[in-house]
Amino acid sequence: MTIHLLLVVFGFILLNACSEQVNTDALPLGHRQDTLAPPLATTTSLIVLGNVQDAGSPHAACRKDCCADLFAHPDPTRRVVSLGVAAPADEANYLFEASPDLSIQMKWLKQFTGTDHETPSGIFLTHAHIGHYAGLMYLGKEAMNADSVPTYVMPRMEQFLTQNGPWGQLVSTGNVKLSPLRDGRAVTLDGQVVVTPFLVPHRDEYSETVGYRISGPRKTAIFLPDIDKWEKFATDINRLIESVDYAFLDATFFDAAELNTRDISQIPHPFVVESLARFASLSAEDRNKVHFIHFNHTNRLLDPRAEETRRVEAAGMHVARLFDVFEL
Repeated sequence: MTIHLLLVVFGFILLNACSEQVNTDALPLGHRQDTLAPPLATTTSLIVLGNVQDAGSPHAACRKDCCADLFAHPDPTRRVVSLGVAAPADEANYLFEASPDLSIQMKWLKQFTGTDHETPSGIFLTHAHIGHYAGLMYLGKEAMNADSVPTYVMPRMEQFLTQNGPWGQLVSTGNVKLSPLRDGRAVTLDGQVVVTPFLVPHRDEYSETVGYRISGPRKTAIFLPDIDKWEKFATDINRLIESVDYAFLDATFFDAAELNTRDISQIPHPFVVESLARFASLSAEDRNKVHFIHFNHTNRLLDPRAEETRRVEAAGMHVARLFDVFEL
């Protein structure tokens, strides 16, 4: 009886100790492994499924303070850039980008739409940089062995995927079905969703780069996660913002000072400080449409509490966060 009582007491102490270890309610989000789930769409809507630059956060081989704690305590909200569009009445949904986080992003899009389909009704790719198409690998035979997932691509992107392995195998075995796009030519989808690609200047080593105009029954968004500089763009970005309801725009680097280990001129993007200055002439209503996205791991906008975040918000603009939802 004495031994049995000791075991019971020891077990009770151990249980309480373990309970204290896994009680994460008081920990900051970066230290928590809560189960994340998106809301359920009730009308045709757009959702942010990722806001980080191609290589994620923490970044491979990163020794900076911005990564130090994240290797031990990953932040589950930090996912590579992607948007989802759901038309629940038609049980249709569309994914913009096939990021390295495709597996969880497809699951979230399914939950957001309220459908039983594991794969989206279509995937739209912007260009051939790793964070924007590499997730296609999860559709292949080594993974889910998907069946003819419609994948919308521009001409050079189509050529890149069909003529290079392992991507060509996805095409030849029917895991994906490539649907050609053309600059400025609209594609009408289920749920009264209309998508129009437009060319933008970027480092086009393997494919052209596009942004997308995404129109629903009521509202319109643009998704432009990668561009070299606004002044190189044939379209006036301010006029483009004025013409839509939401603008998800490249914010890879906050300023030139944040990346001190590489020649930043070789990886051009509009700095957020440049965008803030350029957009300052917009009306308050139009500045409110701007949602910065595609943050390098060094970009302090990833931290909702950072001074840089407060600066964007004070300018009347926004930082795109996981599960932000916008009616289309």
